[in-house]
Amino acid sequence: MVSGLSRQARGMLIAGAGVLALSFDALLVRLAGVGPWEVAVWRGVFIALSLALVAGWMGGWGKALRAPRLPLLGAGIMFGLNGLLFVLAIMHTAVANVVIILSAAPLFAAACTRLFLREGVAAHTWVAMVVAVVAVGAVFAGSLDGDGLAGDLFALGAAMVLGGNFTLLRRFPQVPRLPTVSLGGVVTALLALPFAAPWGLGADSYAVLALMGLVQMPLALGLLATATRYITSPEVSLFMLVEMVLAPVWVAAWLGEWPTPQTLAAGALLLVTLAAHSALALRAVPGRPPSAGGV
Repeated sequence: MVSGLSRQARGMLIAGAGVLALSFDALLVRLAGVGPWEVAVWRGVFIALSLALVAGWMGGWGKALRAPRLPLLGAGIMFGLNGLLFVLAIMHTAVANVVIILSAAPLFAAACTRLFLREGVAAHTWVAMVVAVVAVGAVFAGSLDGDGLAGDLFALGAAMVLGGNFTLLRRFPQVPRLPTVSLGGVVTALLALPFAAPWGLGADSYAVLALMGLVQMPLALGLLATATRYITSPEVSLFMLVEMVLAPVWVAAWLGEWPTPQTLAAGALLLVTLAAHSALALRAVPGRPPSAGGV
């Protein structure tokens, strides 16, 4: 039983379940069977509603009321922009490309932390950043002679925005995550609405979008937020690498979209690098995770 597990084992089990749920995101975006703007509108609306309820249940809105307003608003806007760019990327390039490029977001965050917060960056992080640039460059090179370049650029934009948001949340740890992501859902919907025709979609499309926004995403994010109560952020980050492997597998199994050998090589290089980086970061952060920021 989960209640009989150690604190560490419980956190690992919760984080694993959260990442497993999160790994179906790209597949559900594709299975919706509608344009990216329509997906973004309904995904944003459903995520906003569901996470507002989850945050209320977990006590996150009280923390949101006490959080500094401008950082909370800024983080919400960046979450919203990231959500839109993610959908656009998934609809315009291979899923494997998207998850590989997005997995470099923590390294963009390290660069932003050095640039804006003036914090030191460990030597192994600089090495990981160089490897990430090479891996992402290889992914882009594979799209130059095809029609996936726009999607790769959307994914790069999403990774950069997410990295910047990580830096903002690090600077203001009292900003609660789930209410901020709920606000981001509103922002995503508002940004996409002028370009969308959200009414009159098929029943199957609405069902997939509702499954994504009302069940899959709040379940994944709620579990990951809960996992940080038991294990450290680097430990959770290490689990996030599993999504990089699983998301293309689900899409390949369901839709037959197989990564190119070049993308697989770049992904393997980045996966090993990020795993090593997370392991080194984990060694540098002893003790239990801080409670600041919460849900």
